[in-house]
Amino acid sequence: MAFELPALPYAQDALQPYMSAETLEYHHGKHHNTYVVTLNKLVEGTAHAGKTLEEIVTASFGDPAQQGIFNNAGQAWNHNHFWRWMKPNGGGAIPGELEAKIVADFGSVDKMKEDFVQAGVTQFGSGWAWLVVDQGKLKVMKTPNGENPLAHGAGTTILGCDVWEHSYYIDYRNRRPDYLKAFLDSLVNWEYVAELYAAA
Repeated sequence: MAFELPALPYAQDALQPYMSAETLEYHHGKHHNTYVVTLNKLVEGTAHAGKTLEEIVTASFGDPAQQGIFNNAGQAWNHNHFWRWMKPNGGGAIPGELEAKIVADFGSVDKMKEDFVQAGVTQFGSGWAWLVVDQGKLKVMKTPNGENPLAHGAGTTILGCDVWEHSYYIDYRNRRPDYLKAFLDSLVNWEYVAELYAAA
């Protein structure tokens, strides 16, 4: 069963002015689509055929011979969630149970956001910033390229932000900190994050 590019859960222009229709057209329609198409070609006729995306990510990670498969599977998985981690009129209030956990583990919501922005800003080159539940505790981490907490066995991912340049350069040019702040304050779908936290 071939992997498919999931439709965006909102209109292409729904995240403006924080993320433009042009960014989504390229990021979702071109970049994400290419990861899916390439992955399907690479796994055809291999032991990965018929496996879930999660199984391919964990099985191919760290094997130089499967780097191409991992890169595309990792990025397909990352982006499947990325679109759902955002919504029109996002940001704002965090559901109570999740907010209480953030305050308990970071000291405040502001401190968590500060750590998250710092992770994204200090990720050299391409990569991702993450919020994960690891052994019952919330923590922020970062990974290079298409790597993710799933590949590293680093707990359950509940939020991630793409800091590859194609995610923000049309709208923010080189101002990655501004993009990360806008993501947290005006784009995040905290209800979806809270759902993932509850399931974890």
